[in-house]
Order: sequence, then structure tokens, then C-alpha cells
Amino acid sequence: MKTLITGIEGFVGPYLAKVLLEKKHAVCGTYLNGVTKKIDDVDYFHLDVTDKKEAASVISKIRPDYIFHLAGFSSVSSSWKNPERCFIVNVEGTRNLLDAVLAAKISPKILIVSSAEVYGKPVKLPITEDHPTNPASPYAKSRLEQEKVVLEYVKKGIKAIISRSFNHTGSGQAPTFVCASFAYQIARIKKGLQEPVIKTGDLSIQRDFTDVRDVVKAYVLAVEKCTIGEIYNICSGKVYSIKEILDMLIQISGKKDILVVKDPEKARPVDIPVLSGSNSKISLLSGWVPTIDMHSTLDGVYSYFLEN
Repeated sequence: MKTLITGIEGFVGPYLAKVLLEKKHAVCGTYLNGVTKKIDDVDYFHLDVTDKKEAASVISKIRPDYIFHLAGFSSVSSSWKNPERCFIVNVEGTRNLLDAVLAAKISPKILIVSSAEVYGKPVKLPITEDHPTNPASPYAKSRLEQEKVVLEYVKKGIKAIISRSFNHTGSGQAPTFVCASFAYQIARIKKGLQEPVIKTGDLSIQRDFTDVRDVVKAYVLAVEKCTIGEIYNICSGKVYSIKEILDMLIQISGKKDILVVKDPEKARPVDIPVLSGSNSKISLLSGWVPTIDMHSTLDGVYSYFLEN
């Protein structure tokens, strides 16, 4: 079974590759800016998904049985600064990939990773897949438009499934994301490389967090067992405020003397107070349930930065 992971050099890609290799898949991965640490037994290909010809070339060479489309513009905060690039990568990049599949006359099962950000400010909790969409950022708008493109291609015979992934974290995540950012700063404080001060945005915001190791298991089960053309929430169903995350990391580090300061510059133009999802749809079809608790996840995130 030949499987392609686009954007394998990102945070989630290596975790997904490990699960697939354990299942005896022949794994190929695409990268954009280079791979800092290559995974044994993975074949690597350069791919800029915004380059239609390159997408066609890569797909025709690999001819995969499965595709996990992780390559994308993934930062909500950065999307405010560069909304055009966000749209081109997430929407046109996905269109290029699907056009390449059609041109190659192959029929792989494809997982397209979208985001719970498409729901916007929830009108009911927990959020199920039939909840109204109301994207509140350029990133969220790009993901919703990406989903529309995918569903158009399903009508053309593309075998795609969409995951609306809620927040996920784990060891190796870039410190541009909230859990990793706090862990990185606390590790620097622990090593005496930073004053014992952490600047934060709104700590009252609540998010549904899942460990990345649980998330990639859901992705694999989605292509194995879920229905073509359907959308699935990938979430834990457990909500934590940003303050709870920070407090947990401080407790894990043992550094009790950290000063927490609110920084207005860290506030987003629009922020959703609470995102809490229901994973019952994917759970019923595939049997997936997240198993790793938040304390263990954060311990791993902190330990990674302490060691690196």
C-alpha cells in the first residue's frame, strides 16, 4: 500500500508517518523548504502545492493508494497578515492536488485536513458536524472554501474525506502555537536563558485540545473506515482554558516564581471564546477515542524544549 503525506516536514507529518510505517505502508512525503530530520524508510519529494505542474508531476510519479493532505497554511494569527497567501495555499493548493489525481487517472482515498475554526463563534456546545459555519478569520475562510472545493471534486469521483481538526499539540510543535509557546518560554526560564516573565494574550479563551499521537490515529482510521464525501470532527471533547494550560505547564516545570503579564499585542483581531467539539461521528464509525491525557501531553511538550 503506497501512501503520500503532503507537508510531511511539518509538526503532524512525522507522527503520521510512524503510524503508517507500523502498518506496513510504503510512505512517501512531500516537503517545501527542506527536511531537518529525515525519517527512515520514507521517500521524499519536493512539492509546492501552489505549483500546478509540480503537483501533477509528483502525483504521476508516486501514484499513491492513500493521500493525507497536511500541506497548508496553518496559522490563524499569520493569516491576518497575509490572507492572500493563506487562500492560495489552502484553496488553490488543494485544487492543484485533486486535479493532479484526476489527471493521473488514479483513485486513492484522500484525507483533507480542515479546521474547527470554520465553525466560528459557536451557537451550541459541543459542536457537531452539522453546526452552522461562520468563519471569523482569513484562515478559517480559506479552510471553508477548501472544503467546498473538495466536495465539488467528490462529485467528479474523487474519494475524499474531510477532517475538521480541533486544537492539537505535542512534542516538537513549533513555539508559534500556544501550548508549545508557553512550554518553550518556561524551559528557557528553567535554564536561565529568559527572565521569569511570560507575556500572554487572553487567558480566558477555552479550547478543545487533543494529543497529536491520538490525532494521527484518527486520520488513519478516517481513510480506512469513514464515508467518502463526509466531514468529521477530530477532537477530544475536553476543554481547557489557556490559563489552565499555562498553570499546568508551570506546575510541571516546578518554577513557581514566574510572572504572567497580559500583552495587548498578542490579542487577535477576532477570537472565539470557546471551541468544544463532539467526536461521536468518527467514534461511532471507526471506534476512535483519544487516550492520552492533557497532563502527559504537556509534560512531553515541555520536556522536548528542555532537552532541545
